[in-house]
Amino acid sequence: MKQPIRGYHKDEHNDWVAELACGHCQHVRHKPPFFSRPWVVSPAGRDSMLGEELNCVKCDDGAPKDSV
Repeated sequence: MKQPIRGYHKDEHNDWVAELACGHCQHVRHKPPFFSRPWVVSPAGRDSMLGEELNCVKCDDGAPKDSV
């Protein structure tokens, strides 16, 4: 299910995590060649993606909201 990005935080490994409107969180790593998300490395890039939708597998699975 597609959910808009509402904010970000870093996890214990210093990786960026998107906070979705549904209450779930999803990593948004830029680790080429596996993940190409160059927008995640700058504040302006992350801000430009606020409101964009990511596929939330946790919603599809009916998982409870994450605690941030």
